[in-house]
Amino acid sequence: MATLKNLLTHRSFVRFMGARFLVITANQMLMVAVAWHMYDLTGSAWDLGLVGLFQFVPALLLTLPAGHVADRVHRGRLFAACVAIQASVSMLLVWATMGAFVSRDLILMLSIVLGGTRAFQMPAQQALTPMLVPSSVLQRAIALSSSALQAATIGGPALGGLLYAQGALTVYAACVVMMLLSSALTLTVRYVHRVRHDAVSWSSAMAGVSFVWRNKILLGATSLDLFAVLLGGATALLPIYARDVLHTGPEGLGLLRAAPAAGALLMSFVMLRWPLYRHVGYILLAAVAVFGGATIVFGLSHHFGLSLLALAVTGAADNISVVTRLTLTQIQTPDEIRGRVAAVNSIFIGASNQLGEFESGAVAALWGPMVSVISGGVGTVIVAVAWLKLFPTLARRDRMQ
Repeated sequence: MATLKNLLTHRSFVRFMGARFLVITANQMLMVAVAWHMYDLTGSAWDLGLVGLFQFVPALLLTLPAGHVADRVHRGRLFAACVAIQASVSMLLVWATMGAFVSRDLILMLSIVLGGTRAFQMPAQQALTPMLVPSSVLQRAIALSSSALQAATIGGPALGGLLYAQGALTVYAACVVMMLLSSALTLTVRYVHRVRHDAVSWSSAMAGVSFVWRNKILLGATSLDLFAVLLGGATALLPIYARDVLHTGPEGLGLLRAAPAAGALLMSFVMLRWPLYRHVGYILLAAVAVFGGATIVFGLSHHFGLSLLALAVTGAADNISVVTRLTLTQIQTPDEIRGRVAAVNSIFIGASNQLGEFESGAVAALWGPMVSVISGGVGTVIVAVAWLKLFPTLARRDRMQ
């Protein structure tokens, strides 16, 4: 409890956590609304997958340059600018909805903008957190921040589903307000920004890639999460499961989107109270295997309650992976290249969310949603077992430091 109170005395950390809470809530609301809107327009699993693909491509192309930017400019201002751009996307959706000209092509175009913007947002936010708290409490700071973000990920989809019942316009307008507030709050965050004057070069831009490639523990942890998200993610197919398998509406979709975050939130509190001290590597691999197993259960389920429970377990297992991976990354990475290493992490993790959505949508279009989800869960379990042999230094990692 004393450690928690100590964390809350770091005002810039608390403000940044609040700003991220607002923007994650708004993003989750936006994704629920856009997915349901697209499915209303086209009724196509393929188009749901394309929303993810159209976010992935610009994220893939821009993330490494974005990491270099995050190491050269004020990270708080960069984050605030990214959130403001997302607010502009929501404003455009408000206008398009009011004018009744929302279309498949418009949603896909805006998905490109969102993907490009988040390419800059993710390395900025990951590299900023270690600047706001002492390294001695970093694991707990990440766990506390994860608790707030998971609460946003719970409330966002549920609120988005409820508001969507009043119309898509209501959701988009709420997103505008919350994103603008988040951007303004981020501008109040203070930290010591060291201006860098070294020349920009290809080798400096690739410094993050080189660092991760040489550090087999980080390479194993990030690539493990990449394959888990790529294979095991069922998020893109939730509108199909909600309507066609579980026979529910936007409110049910919101609960399904919120269930993984509910499990992650509970696990965040557990890790905040009892941080990992021993057997870090084996626990990380076991968590990914549990994630895959719970995904299989969700894919087989036709019962709404069981589906919610399975998704909650995936969230709890994923949170162990996220907190462990981020803590290892921040501890082992020098500050001068944190943005570029965070950019590599964004490619492995952030962009793989969108690519995973496309993969799920494409497989579902060919063989159905159940085959897509179940095969992805099986693949995730296989990857977790394979990483025991491929990355033995990761598996044998005992402590965080």
